[in-house]
Amino acid sequence: MIFSPSRISPATRIFAVLGHPVAHSLSPAMHNPTLEAMGMDAVYLAFDVPPEELMDTLRRFATLGLAGVNLTIPLKEVAFRNIATLSDTARLAGSVNTVVFHGEGRMEGHSTDGYGLRQALVEAFGVGFQDRSVLVLGCGGAGRAAALQAASDGASAIWLANRTLDRARSLAEELTSRFPDVPLRVCEQWPPAPEECTQADLILQSTSMGMKEGDQMGLTEAHFRADQCVVDMTYVFKETAVMRVAAARGARVANGLGMLLHQGVRSLEIWTGNTIPVEVMRSALTQNVYGEGA
Repeated sequence: MIFSPSRISPATRIFAVLGHPVAHSLSPAMHNPTLEAMGMDAVYLAFDVPPEELMDTLRRFATLGLAGVNLTIPLKEVAFRNIATLSDTARLAGSVNTVVFHGEGRMEGHSTDGYGLRQALVEAFGVGFQDRSVLVLGCGGAGRAAALQAASDGASAIWLANRTLDRARSLAEELTSRFPDVPLRVCEQWPPAPEECTQADLILQSTSMGMKEGDQMGLTEAHFRADQCVVDMTYVFKETAVMRVAAARGARVANGLGMLLHQGVRSLEIWTGNTIPVEVMRSALTQNVYGEGA
């Protein structure tokens, strides 16, 4: 499906993604065909907005009557700090990636990232975080969000590993303060020792390793076991080095495309209140990333 600008009318609803930069965003490519399949008179655009201009831009968009916007890094935390009305999902994540505009310029911030991760796990492996031990590799923004979602969803234990040990310890302190009943452990070395990795039911790889062909993390088959589930949260390649090594051991593996898909689905559900044609969005996304699935 190809969006045609000739369809735009004065009544066309406008959705958008804001980022800085934003040229790399896949959101327009997956949302526009989905809106068309839903029969909506709507278009999804992209705007490059510096962090210091975000709130003024959002206020203008609210006044102009935009239907809703997504936010990417580095705007998620800016919105979280400045939007007065936040959903529970935004409060859990400490960030906002979905903004709903109400009347009289009011806006509400949501986060669909945790939902996207949970749904991707269920889709790939049949189960989510509940009652599973989780090892998070990388404690930056994506790893932090994943660990918080795992704790919120009832993980039985969480291990944290990061190249810089202080960052893992800092995240462990945050998790302990917010979820005191979830057992936590910080891995003292990077990469974690094989015996630390094999204890986990689910491993989430959230570092930037894997974004380039040939990236290696120092993980071997000894770091995995046959009944594990392993997610590499990057989606640049259908199969990353971590996924290949884990699969060779017999682990079940998935990349991060499902997360991107389902966070987008949830945003559109929040904005429209409608059932979303997930397979249309999936096809548009895989076509754009891998050149297939059209």
